[in-house]
Amino acid sequence: MSETIEKSLKKIGVTFSKPILALIALIFGVLVIAFPDLLQWIVGLYFIIQGLLFFADYFELRSK
Repeated sequence: MSETIEKSLKKIGVTFSKPILALIALIFGVLVIAFPDLLQWIVGLYFIIQGLLFFADYFELRSK
């Protein structure tokens, strides 16, 4: 899954190394354990970001 996200981010010009993505995942995991109410926000942000990346990919493929 991280490869899919990494490919999508590269298409729009954003690059992250795998250790940075792993660190972000660990931080979010700790936050969810510490603050269970935060889970809604993290999952919501994830879906919004994924949706935007899918739309960017769709429009890029459609324009070719």
